[in-house]
Amino acid sequence: MKGQKLLATLAISAVLFTGCGLKSMQGIIKVNDEVITQGQFDKLLDKQIDNSGFKKMGIDIKGNKEGFMYLMLKDRVINELIVNTLLEEEMAKRNIKVTNKDVDDAIKDIIVNKIGSKDKLNILLKQNGISASQFKNDIRQEVKMRKLALQLGNSEVSEQEAKKYYNDNIDKFKYPERVRASHILVSANPAEIEEVITSDPNNKDLKPEEVKAKVTEELNARKAKADKLYNEAKANIDSFAKLAKENSDDTVSAERGGDLGFFAKEEMVPEFSKAAFAQRPNSVAPVVKSVYGYHIILVTDRSEAGQVPFEKAKADIVNILTTQKQLDLLDNLVESLKKNAKIEYVNSEYDPQNIQKTVQQQVQKQIDASKQAQPEK
Repeated sequence: MKGQKLLATLAISAVLFTGCGLKSMQGIIKVNDEVITQGQFDKLLDKQIDNSGFKKMGIDIKGNKEGFMYLMLKDRVINELIVNTLLEEEMAKRNIKVTNKDVDDAIKDIIVNKIGSKDKLNILLKQNGISASQFKNDIRQEVKMRKLALQLGNSEVSEQEAKKYYNDNIDKFKYPERVRASHILVSANPAEIEEVITSDPNNKDLKPEEVKAKVTEELNARKAKADKLYNEAKANIDSFAKLAKENSDDTVSAERGGDLGFFAKEEMVPEFSKAAFAQRPNSVAPVVKSVYGYHIILVTDRSEAGQVPFEKAKADIVNILTTQKQLDLLDNLVESLKKNAKIEYVNSEYDPQNIQKTVQQQVQKQIDASKQAQPEK
């Protein structure tokens, strides 16, 4: 009996500590014989919120579950979960599998033909808050979908189709004058400096004019630091990467020795672009002030405006058109699978019809409120 009790306790612990608790295991939708759980919904919802940028803007979508934005996102997540479930069932029927080698080959192709290096890929993932394991899972799913699409029909792209796309979208293949530059940033935001000063308990008794004086003092110190770094970089250009790694407040580019890659004028703030485009390659521009602070800029290369020739763009065009054909094949399959699927909304909160009804009610409330707010004639 003691052994049975212990096993029961361990089983409960496994649910509580390896997942999101018992609630996450609750089924909310049944698609044919597969159950979609609360945990799956919550996980995908959080991912969608992160990708939407609402979180970075400080908008709490989940704070108002009757709100328009939350309901629309909820509807989209439910649809995605259903589609994914139907496609997984279909791929299982077709015995479609993805090996670790398939995933590694796909990632290698991305690095070689799209990104340029593994380091650049890691930087991009870090900038977008994507973990290596999440990226690998996404690639595995993409490879799986492409394998399914190959079984559904022909997605090959002819030379004629590629040339037509090129000619119809010629502006996409034109590029402006660009420069390649590295920079060292010494941040100098007066508001941020003031916040640091006033949050220090030792400065709680400072008068406004004293705080202002301290801010000015700190700004002068940072300008002096920027001037010193400029003189060091100008005296020895070869030391620029080392100086950037050790001193730049732009931590992302600092990891690459300050390298920002090629950019067009409109891609940077005006002060920065003006200085960078005025410099010859292998020369350092005098210290430039922008909203971000003080910049020491080393221009390393430049390229004139031009147009990518068809032969150079061909591989990318073929990839774009192939992907579009595969998506069309998958869309047609999804529509067919949905028509023939048995979908049961175990929890009525997740029934799209109920969600749409609530959305309409919210819209009507806003219309009524707007009418009531209008002054009588």
